[in-house]
Amino acid sequence: MLEMNVDSIRVSPMNYQRVVILKQKNSDRYLPIWIGPAEADAIAVKLQDLSVPRPLTHDLLRTVIDTLGGTVKHILVSDLQNDTFYAKIVIQINDDVKEIDSRPSDAMALAVRMQVPIFAEEAVMDKAGILLDKDTGKPIVPERPGKPVSAKVDEEELRRMSAFTDFINNLDLEDFGKQQAGGA
Repeated sequence: MLEMNVDSIRVSPMNYQRVVILKQKNSDRYLPIWIGPAEADAIAVKLQDLSVPRPLTHDLLRTVIDTLGGTVKHILVSDLQNDTFYAKIVIQINDDVKEIDSRPSDAMALAVRMQVPIFAEEAVMDKAGILLDKDTGKPIVPERPGKPVSAKVDEEELRRMSAFTDFINNLDLEDFGKQQAGGA
């Protein structure tokens, strides 16, 4: 598991969809995850330390977990299949640890409220993580063991990466390091 921080929340100029950008701790690797507008707002509200007149859904979830004597230990972006990310909320009640299936956006909204670590599996980072060239700010195409960099990308790989292609191609990297939603 690799520890991640919420770097920023971006809006795609092409379709106005939200993307949360996770940054690997002590690394220049980033993980873009498409999320819904409500979840983006829920994360941004907490990162910007804004107050809302009534508790949001993730505030309610936090209260329920606390009231039942549970503690969220961390969240984990656990898998990526067919352009869909999967996550788990790891909750401890007494000596019992449970992993609860979750959308990554909901898990992150809870994590920022409870100030618990966010992790990603190495396999997820291998599939969807991006590196940025420090000089140009552009994504670096990683070498894969057994697959030369110049090798032609097959149809299956193109299909799997389709959710990220538009985002990366339209990414404004001029201010990538700047905090857009408060940062963590």
